[in-house]
Amino acid sequence: MSFLNSIENKSKKFETPFTHWELNEPLTEEQINEIVNAEIDNPIEHNLNYDGTRAIDGGEGKFREGISKGGKALKFRCFITKENSSKFPNLTNFIKELQSKKTHEKISNLIGKDLSNSYVRVEVICDRKGFWLKPHCDIKEKLISCLLFVNKSNESESLGTDFYDKELNKVKTLPYRDNYGYFFTSGPDTWHGMEKKEIIKERRCLQVNYVTFKTDWKVD
Repeated sequence: MSFLNSIENKSKKFETPFTHWELNEPLTEEQINEIVNAEIDNPIEHNLNYDGTRAIDGGEGKFREGISKGGKALKFRCFITKENSSKFPNLTNFIKELQSKKTHEKISNLIGKDLSNSYVRVEVICDRKGFWLKPHCDIKEKLISCLLFVNKSNESESLGTDFYDKELNKVKTLPYRDNYGYFFTSGPDTWHGMEKKEIIKERRCLQVNYVTFKTDWKVD
Protein backbone atom coordinates (compact mmCIF):
# COMPACT_ATOMS: atom_id res chain seq x y z
CA MET A 1 0.00 0.00 0.00
CA SER A 2 2.77 2.38 -1.00
CA PHE A 3 0.42 5.04 -2.40
CA LEU A 4 -1.82 5.16 0.67
CA ASN A 5 1.25 5.15 2.93
CA SER A 6 2.60 8.13 1.01
CA ILE A 7 -0.67 10.03 1.47
CA GLU A 8 -0.85 9.24 5.17
CA ASN A 9 2.80 9.63 6.12
CA LYS A 10 4.80 11.31 3.33
CA SER A 11 2.55 14.04 1.97
CA LYS A 12 2.26 17.78 2.47
CA LYS A 13 -0.75 20.00 1.83
CA PHE A 14 -0.45 23.36 0.09
CA GLU A 15 -3.09 26.06 -0.41
CA THR A 16 -1.39 28.20 -3.08
CA PRO A 17 -2.31 28.78 -5.88
CA PHE A 18 -5.03 26.17 -5.14
CA THR A 19 -5.33 23.29 -2.70
CA HIS A 20 -3.05 20.38 -3.57
CA TRP A 21 -0.91 17.73 -1.95
CA GLU A 22 2.67 16.76 -2.77
CA LEU A 23 3.59 13.08 -2.36
CA ASN A 24 6.93 11.45 -1.65
CA GLU A 25 7.64 7.80 -2.53
CA PRO A 26 4.13 6.89 -3.74
CA LEU A 27 5.41 4.05 -5.97
CA THR A 28 7.28 0.80 -5.40
CA GLU A 29 10.47 0.05 -7.33
CA GLU A 30 8.62 -2.68 -9.23
CA GLN A 31 5.95 -0.22 -10.33
CA ILE A 32 8.61 2.29 -11.34
CA ASN A 33 10.35 -0.35 -13.48
CA GLU A 34 7.12 -1.02 -15.39
CA ILE A 35 6.68 2.72 -16.01
CA VAL A 36 10.27 3.02 -17.27
CA ASN A 37 9.98 0.00 -19.56
CA ALA A 38 6.53 0.69 -21.03
CA GLU A 39 6.77 0.96 -24.82
CA ILE A 40 5.40 4.29 -26.04
CA ASP A 41 5.99 5.64 -29.53
CA ASN A 42 8.04 8.79 -30.04
CA PRO A 43 5.97 11.42 -31.96
CA ILE A 44 9.14 12.91 -33.46
CA GLU A 45 9.80 9.65 -35.29
CA HIS A 46 6.35 9.96 -36.87
CA ASN A 47 6.78 13.62 -37.90
CA LEU A 48 4.21 14.76 -35.35
CA ASN A 49 4.58 17.80 -33.15
CA TYR A 50 3.21 18.39 -29.69
CA ASP A 51 0.36 20.89 -29.74
CA GLY A 52 0.00 21.77 -26.06
CA THR A 53 -2.37 18.86 -25.37
CA ARG A 54 -1.93 15.11 -24.87
CA ALA A 55 -3.95 14.18 -27.97
CA ILE A 56 -0.97 14.13 -30.40
CA ASP A 57 -3.06 13.24 -33.44
CA GLY A 58 -1.40 15.52 -35.95
CA GLY A 59 -4.62 17.36 -36.69
CA GLU A 60 -7.71 19.10 -35.40
CA GLY A 61 -10.27 17.47 -33.11
CA LYS A 62 -12.39 16.54 -36.12
CA PHE A 63 -9.57 14.19 -37.14
CA ARG A 64 -10.85 11.74 -34.55
CA GLU A 65 -14.59 12.29 -34.97
CA GLY A 66 -16.38 8.96 -35.04
CA ILE A 67 -13.25 7.06 -33.98
CA SER A 68 -14.01 5.84 -30.50
CA LYS A 69 -10.43 4.72 -29.83
CA GLY A 70 -8.93 8.10 -30.62
CA GLY A 71 -7.40 7.54 -34.03
CA LYS A 72 -3.64 7.84 -34.29
CA ALA A 73 -3.40 9.21 -30.77
CA LEU A 74 -3.81 5.73 -29.31
CA LYS A 75 -0.28 4.43 -29.89
CA PHE A 76 1.24 7.45 -28.17
CA ARG A 77 -0.76 6.79 -25.02
CA CYS A 78 -0.54 3.83 -22.66
CA PHE A 79 -3.61 3.37 -20.46
CA ILE A 80 -3.58 0.35 -18.15
CA THR A 81 -6.64 -1.73 -19.03
CA LYS A 82 -7.77 -5.26 -18.28
CA GLU A 83 -6.68 -6.16 -21.81
CA ASN A 84 -3.01 -5.23 -21.26
CA SER A 85 -2.87 -5.66 -17.47
CA SER A 86 -0.85 -8.89 -17.75
CA LYS A 87 2.04 -6.77 -19.07
CA PHE A 88 1.81 -4.54 -16.00
CA PRO A 89 1.25 -6.78 -12.96
CA ASN A 90 2.70 -4.29 -10.47
CA LEU A 91 0.77 -1.33 -11.88
CA THR A 92 -2.33 -3.51 -11.80
CA ASN A 93 -1.69 -4.00 -8.09
CA PHE A 94 -1.35 -0.22 -7.83
CA ILE A 95 -4.78 0.14 -9.44
CA LYS A 96 -6.20 -2.38 -6.98
CA GLU A 97 -4.86 -0.22 -4.17
CA LEU A 98 -6.63 2.78 -5.69
CA GLN A 99 -9.84 0.75 -5.98
CA SER A 100 -9.74 -0.25 -2.34
CA LYS A 101 -12.26 1.33 0.00
CA LYS A 102 -9.54 2.30 2.46
CA THR A 103 -7.68 4.32 -0.16
CA HIS A 104 -10.57 6.07 -1.90
CA GLU A 105 -12.27 6.91 1.40
CA LYS A 106 -9.06 8.50 2.67
CA ILE A 107 -8.80 10.66 -0.44
CA SER A 108 -12.52 11.48 -0.32
CA ASN A 109 -12.08 12.86 3.18
CA LEU A 110 -9.13 15.00 2.08
CA ILE A 111 -10.74 16.55 -0.98
CA GLY A 112 -14.34 16.70 0.21
CA LYS A 113 -15.71 14.70 -2.72
CA ASP A 114 -17.33 11.27 -2.69
CA LEU A 115 -15.30 8.74 -4.71
CA SER A 116 -17.40 5.71 -3.77
CA ASN A 117 -19.06 5.49 -7.20
CA SER A 118 -16.05 6.44 -9.31
CA TYR A 119 -13.66 4.62 -11.61
CA VAL A 120 -9.86 4.54 -11.70
CA ARG A 121 -7.90 5.55 -14.80
CA VAL A 122 -4.13 5.12 -14.96
CA GLU A 123 -1.83 6.08 -17.84
CA VAL A 124 1.91 5.68 -18.30
CA ILE A 125 3.29 8.87 -19.84
CA CYS A 126 6.50 9.41 -21.77
CA ASP A 127 6.98 13.01 -22.89
CA ARG A 128 9.79 13.64 -25.35
CA LYS A 129 11.65 16.63 -26.76
CA GLY A 130 9.29 19.46 -27.66
CA PHE A 131 6.50 18.51 -25.25
CA TRP A 132 4.53 21.27 -23.58
CA LEU A 133 1.10 21.55 -22.03
CA LYS A 134 -0.98 24.72 -22.22
CA PRO A 135 -2.47 26.04 -18.96
CA HIS A 136 -5.82 24.37 -18.40
CA CYS A 137 -8.30 23.22 -15.78
CA ASP A 138 -9.29 19.56 -15.88
CA ILE A 139 -12.80 18.49 -16.78
CA LYS A 140 -15.18 18.08 -13.85
CA GLU A 141 -15.40 14.35 -14.62
CA LYS A 142 -11.86 14.05 -13.24
CA LEU A 143 -12.50 13.92 -9.52
CA ILE A 144 -8.80 13.54 -8.79
CA SER A 145 -5.88 14.68 -10.93
CA CYS A 146 -2.61 13.07 -9.88
CA LEU A 147 0.78 12.90 -11.56
CA LEU A 148 3.62 10.76 -10.22
CA PHE A 149 7.09 11.47 -11.55
CA VAL A 150 9.69 8.85 -12.50
CA ASN A 151 13.03 10.54 -13.19
CA LYS A 152 15.59 7.85 -13.97
CA SER A 153 17.25 9.87 -16.75
CA ASN A 154 18.66 12.63 -14.54
CA GLU A 155 16.40 15.18 -16.18
CA SER A 156 16.10 18.67 -14.70
CA GLU A 157 13.78 19.09 -11.71
CA SER A 158 12.29 22.04 -13.58
CA LEU A 159 10.34 19.59 -15.77
CA GLY A 160 7.60 19.25 -13.17
CA THR A 161 4.08 20.61 -13.62
CA ASP A 162 3.58 24.39 -13.51
CA PHE A 163 0.77 25.76 -11.35
CA TYR A 164 -0.87 29.12 -12.14
CA ASP A 165 -3.12 31.61 -10.38
CA LYS A 166 -6.46 32.83 -11.75
CA GLU A 167 -4.68 35.40 -13.94
CA LEU A 168 -2.47 32.62 -15.37
CA ASN A 169 0.66 33.89 -13.65
CA LYS A 170 2.97 30.96 -12.88
CA VAL A 171 3.13 30.56 -9.11
CA LYS A 172 5.15 27.36 -8.64
CA THR A 173 6.71 24.43 -10.41
CA LEU A 174 6.40 20.99 -8.85
CA PRO A 175 9.87 19.42 -8.75
CA TYR A 176 10.37 16.61 -11.26
CA ARG A 177 11.96 14.28 -8.71
CA ASP A 178 12.08 10.52 -8.95
CA ASN A 179 9.17 8.86 -7.12
CA TYR A 180 7.51 12.17 -6.27
CA GLY A 181 4.25 13.75 -7.34
CA TYR A 182 1.05 15.54 -6.49
CA PHE A 183 -2.73 15.41 -6.57
CA PHE A 184 -5.66 17.79 -6.41
CA THR A 185 -9.35 17.76 -7.22
CA SER A 186 -10.72 19.51 -10.29
CA GLY A 187 -12.13 23.00 -9.96
CA PRO A 188 -12.60 26.21 -11.95
CA ASP A 189 -9.33 27.76 -10.77
CA THR A 190 -6.98 24.75 -10.80
CA TRP A 191 -4.84 26.07 -13.66
CA HIS A 192 -1.85 23.88 -14.48
CA GLY A 193 0.31 22.92 -17.45
CA MET A 194 3.94 22.71 -18.47
CA GLU A 195 5.74 25.51 -20.26
CA LYS A 196 8.19 24.70 -23.03
CA LYS A 197 11.32 23.32 -21.39
CA GLU A 198 14.27 21.24 -22.48
CA ILE A 199 13.73 17.51 -22.23
CA ILE A 200 17.02 15.73 -22.92
CA LYS A 201 15.77 12.16 -23.18
CA GLU A 202 12.28 11.67 -21.76
CA ARG A 203 9.89 12.71 -19.02
CA ARG A 204 8.24 9.62 -17.58
CA CYS A 205 5.22 9.92 -15.32
CA LEU A 206 2.19 7.99 -14.15
CA GLN A 207 -1.08 9.86 -14.54
CA VAL A 208 -3.71 8.78 -12.04
CA ASN A 209 -7.36 9.83 -12.05
CA TYR A 210 -10.54 8.96 -10.26
CA VAL A 211 -13.24 9.73 -12.83
CA THR A 212 -17.02 9.65 -13.10
CA PHE A 213 -17.07 7.94 -16.51
CA LYS A 214 -16.69 4.20 -16.91
CA THR A 215 -13.29 2.52 -17.14
CA ASP A 216 -12.23 -1.10 -16.56
CA TRP A 217 -11.55 -0.32 -12.92
CA LYS A 218 -14.58 0.44 -10.72
CA VAL A 219 -13.74 1.28 -7.09
CA ASP A 220 -14.69 -1.27 -4.44
